[in-house]
Amino acid sequence: MGSYAYKYCMCFTRKFRSPDAQPPPDVRAAHLSYCGPSSDPQQGHGHGLRRFLSQVQAESPADVDRILAILAPTSASHGIARLVNRSPAPAPPTLDDFFGFLFSPDLNPPITNQVHQDMSAPFSHYFIFTGHNSYLTGNQLNSDSSDIPIIKSLQRGVRVIELDMWPNSSKNNVDILHGGTLTAPVEMIRCLKSIKEYAFCASNYPLVITLEDHLTADLQAKVAEMLTETFGDLLFIPSSDPMKEFPSPEALMKRIIISTKPPQEYKEFLKAKDNQNGNGNLADLPDQGSLRRIDSNADESDGKDELDEQDEEDSDEDDPKFQQETACQYRKLITIQAGKPKGHLRDALKVDPDKVRRLSLSETQIAKATASHGAEVIRFTQKNILRVYPKGTRVNSSNYDPMNAWIHGAQMVAFNMQGHDKALRLMQGFFRANGGCGYVKKPDFLLTIGPNGEVFDPKASLPVKTTLKVKVYMGDGWRMDFSKTHFDAFSPPDFYTRVGIAGVKADSVMKKTRVLEDQWVPVWDEEFTFPLMVPELALLRIEVQEYDMSEKHDFGGQAVLPVWELKQGIRAVALHDRKGVRYKSVRLLMRFDFV
Repeated sequence: MGSYAYKYCMCFTRKFRSPDAQPPPDVRAAHLSYCGPSSDPQQGHGHGLRRFLSQVQAESPADVDRILAILAPTSASHGIARLVNRSPAPAPPTLDDFFGFLFSPDLNPPITNQVHQDMSAPFSHYFIFTGHNSYLTGNQLNSDSSDIPIIKSLQRGVRVIELDMWPNSSKNNVDILHGGTLTAPVEMIRCLKSIKEYAFCASNYPLVITLEDHLTADLQAKVAEMLTETFGDLLFIPSSDPMKEFPSPEALMKRIIISTKPPQEYKEFLKAKDNQNGNGNLADLPDQGSLRRIDSNADESDGKDELDEQDEEDSDEDDPKFQQETACQYRKLITIQAGKPKGHLRDALKVDPDKVRRLSLSETQIAKATASHGAEVIRFTQKNILRVYPKGTRVNSSNYDPMNAWIHGAQMVAFNMQGHDKALRLMQGFFRANGGCGYVKKPDFLLTIGPNGEVFDPKASLPVKTTLKVKVYMGDGWRMDFSKTHFDAFSPPDFYTRVGIAGVKADSVMKKTRVLEDQWVPVWDEEFTFPLMVPELALLRIEVQEYDMSEKHDFGGQAVLPVWELKQGIRAVALHDRKGVRYKSVRLLMRFDFV
């Protein structure tokens, strides 16, 4: 038991006792039932923990064995290891040991940290952790460009890195910067070298580099040379052009793949080749979109929300043979072709049975598209890739609600990783799923087509699929990770917990516990119920606040967990700061049950 002294009115001192964390009633009852005197001593006290893990925690037999192996006693072990002694022990395991195991986020986490989904399906069947303007250190208007934000993104498991390529001031090399702004450039080769070093530090699954191309043909050739020399065998080069189906993440483990628009010269080269063969039909060209050598990804530039008509393209080079050879050299590295067909939205969303591609829409465009052509968006994303990016007015690197894009199957929901807003916390929580590998398999309902071509309708009235019961027992760790006056200069903190669902509109709700005054180790012991219509895309939001009567409430930690991956039973939930960095000690003891 600790004691804390606080000064007030300049000369008086108030002392508060802070008891150590004590097991809540449910933990005491579970210990008595599975590890107490009533448990069968002939089975050994480890058998009680085995039954608890199987019956209460609903662990699979393999996971039960794995957990028991982790906790198995060694010659130097003590404490919790006594729980798994297979032979009868002279004394039952203590309540403190049992409680210590349950309240450890490393030993008793709420979700698995292993990749467990089928990774052999095409790329289009997965949501992919995607960054936007990955090189920026701050805002979108005048911050520096650097490889450091790219490294940080890769360390967090991001699997899609975006680079905007522009000629340098001498027009003889390639810089990375946000065009049309005051952002300072960084050399492309520096970014590529850092990408190579950190590409697979957090995940072995494929890394996608999306290139926004604003280069002349000679600099495109230089980029092709930089990519092949820097990445070597890590760089995946497709064998077919165009692809009829994307490869799987499993097939491209530890490979780097390129996504951008084929250059205009390449389109003209194929057109000339078709004409030589007596075929003037352009329907089979890799991209029917607005392909421009300069500003070739204009559909991805942040200020545009409307579909644009195909622009006239004027060549600055005099040697068409040089252009064609350069275009082919650059083009052969592109695995995921990007583009935006001219005309109306319905045309942009047409599915070509003979090729797959990537389409980019701003957050404004996707809102309009899903409102008027929701079924077409879902059909498109069953085979092709849809990338969504923040609108141009988000100069402070804020983000948008990703749920509308996800519920319509968009794979690459591109986010600014420079800030720490609520939307980014949702994104980070979503991609904790599937072992944090950066790829999350879409739910089956987004990949299914009915006998009459019908697809999932997010606007339809849906029944409740399951109900999640969440119990918030207690919290601890703030007294270790924060100074005694961090939350309140005159007394211990007054904590409360907000818990709720982020998901489809019908599922989204937030609730909160009561405020507990002057408690470093708050014990709420409150339960909440959440009926869920689309649990496959629901996120559990957890946030601890310190109540302040006169000012804004202080932040005490947060966690976002994918509901479809929650483990049943009593679990320890580690809390994170606003940026998603895990605190060393702060955690909650909670219980999850599906009914």
